[in-house]
Amino acid sequence: MADSSQLQKRGPFRSTWARARKTRPQLILSRRPRRRLRILRWCGRRRLRRRLLQAQEAGADWREGTCPVSRAAAAPRPKTAAPSPAPSPAPSPASDEESAPSAPAPLPIPPLRPAGPGRALLLLPRDQGFTFSGICRVTCLYGQVQVLGFTMGQGQPSQDVFSTYTHSRLTINAAHHSAPEKSKKEMKREARTLLRAHLNRDDRCWLMKNFSPLCSIVMLERLKTSTVNFITSHPGLSYVFLQESATFQINAEYFALRSVGIKKEKKKNGLRLTESVLSALEELVTVSCEEVDGCPVILVCGAQDIGKSTFNRYLINQLLNSIPCVDYLECDLGQTEFTPPGCISLLNITEPVLGPPFTHQRTPQKMVYFGKSACKNSCENYIETIKYVFSSYKRECPLIVNTMGWVTDEGLLLLVDLIRLLSPSHVVQFSSVRCRPMPSLTADYVDSLDGLYTKSKSKGRNRGFFLAEFAENLEFGDEEKESPVVFTGHKLMCVQSDFVFRKTPRNRDLHNRILRDLAVLGYLGQLQPPVPKPLHPLHGLTPYQVPFSAVALRVIHSDVAPTHVLYAVNASWVALCKILDDVRGYANGPILLAQTPVCDCVGFGICRGVDMEKRLYHILTPVPPAELRNVNCLLVGAISVPQCVLKSQRGLEGTVPYITTDYNLRLPGASGEIGARETEETGKDRQHPKTKFYRKSK
Repeated sequence: MADSSQLQKRGPFRSTWARARKTRPQLILSRRPRRRLRILRWCGRRRLRRRLLQAQEAGADWREGTCPVSRAAAAPRPKTAAPSPAPSPAPSPASDEESAPSAPAPLPIPPLRPAGPGRALLLLPRDQGFTFSGICRVTCLYGQVQVLGFTMGQGQPSQDVFSTYTHSRLTINAAHHSAPEKSKKEMKREARTLLRAHLNRDDRCWLMKNFSPLCSIVMLERLKTSTVNFITSHPGLSYVFLQESATFQINAEYFALRSVGIKKEKKKNGLRLTESVLSALEELVTVSCEEVDGCPVILVCGAQDIGKSTFNRYLINQLLNSIPCVDYLECDLGQTEFTPPGCISLLNITEPVLGPPFTHQRTPQKMVYFGKSACKNSCENYIETIKYVFSSYKRECPLIVNTMGWVTDEGLLLLVDLIRLLSPSHVVQFSSVRCRPMPSLTADYVDSLDGLYTKSKSKGRNRGFFLAEFAENLEFGDEEKESPVVFTGHKLMCVQSDFVFRKTPRNRDLHNRILRDLAVLGYLGQLQPPVPKPLHPLHGLTPYQVPFSAVALRVIHSDVAPTHVLYAVNASWVALCKILDDVRGYANGPILLAQTPVCDCVGFGICRGVDMEKRLYHILTPVPPAELRNVNCLLVGAISVPQCVLKSQRGLEGTVPYITTDYNLRLPGASGEIGARETEETGKDRQHPKTKFYRKSK
């Protein structure tokens, strides 16, 4: 009674602080977390004190590794302890070890164990997932796991996974697989044999101790690529892959993940798919694998930032689980998936897509450089370019069409033209409570609505002036040539999106510009040597020397006077293209195109400089020399080199080139607004393109 009265006199908070002070020596905190602990506010300290007291009452030992150890297990049970629960009944003879194993009890936290420098073992029970941020190489040693829709099993090659802060965090989920017919003892022996080639004895013993037939064993390894190293070398961009945040649970799991280069995230930060999304994915995969009516053409549409690109990645990975390849038609100019921005391209995808666009830049089968991130002032040229690229589709595998997020006013009419042009078999339309609703794009609605350049079915027999000429230029097999081309209606699949994004109309433009810069940096990362070789600054790489007379020039996005064209090309992002016209014979150069051609693009580069004495362009590009021999045209568009490339390169001393404050914005072509090309050439000239040249006078 004396002790209780004394505690009441001290007040409730003094006892709490005393208990927290007793638990504090058990924490293993480095100097930085201790410094962060001092700068916490009163509410933060109170929240931390509550967590410490809860851990102390639960009997957690903070000095051990990942799993808490109860005090009851560490010390003998006192005599006044609560009685033990009633013993469970003895198992029947039918439920012995040789019978089918039962599902393991779900664990609150997936066990994780370090397996050497830069390696960690992850044991995932059934229906458990591990959400993380960062980059790593994932290898499934036993069982099956699924990452962004792609299934990895034992014996399959490792996959590079990129979970960045610009997109939803990725989750490694233990995939469902049927109950094995073997006994648990036989499966343990099989798993031990599989793990012997990858792990030492201690790690194998730890895994066998926690082994369950329905679990999955994953190896996480540290991943280093030249592209990631190049992006993170610029100040302010290292946060894209891994962000440092204050943490107070410094244990073996924390150090194991830190050695790999990843960080555990909350489950709510991971990707969440609605029931309508899962239903649409299941139906599209079933249709694509059956191939009853030929290869389907799947067009995905919806407003901005609603989840179209994430859906496309998930669908590609799901299809690659069953079929060897998938075709992808990129019609979104601002947020391209496999190329730098401003391109319309056709790609054949054979490997899973396990990251954002700037981590998997690839070479397309067919690509045209449009030169802008939007097409509001040149919609007709946009349709012509898509028609040119789509003509290379061979109809040998399913096609996924990605569209722009411009679905209001003229953008909706342009989308109707695109549906009539491509004639998809399935249209996946995204909608969300956060976005402005758009009409349902059913087959009847598309037939009854006049597009931007096409007429409705009641006003035109061929549904527009494009389709008759377009059908003649398509390449089909011998069996398909015998039957006429009939554009049937599509099946509409309405999907309700529940993606959580932090972009608002106020910061959307800034966020999209950052993503475009990251895509350009991801493409320039191909210039770097493979790891473990060190990075080379771009100003230290040797460029190609291209004579004036070997290529023609064209500025796409604005009207530039011939006397200022070289100023516009210098230090610019240029597209390396090939046109059918022969540019030889113009010895004095530079050769300027009078109109924008619709031509193939083989890659991109930076014009590092212009040598007026020797009449040479200095081009820095990762395109191999075998393909550069066919390049005879350089196109300059509104896509620019990221500012961090010009300002933040390592090794620069003195005045930074191309950075100046003495700039005259009154010159024609000095800005995108002055001299901007609002109207393009007539459709008659584009239907019968004939490239025109004229030379700049000396």
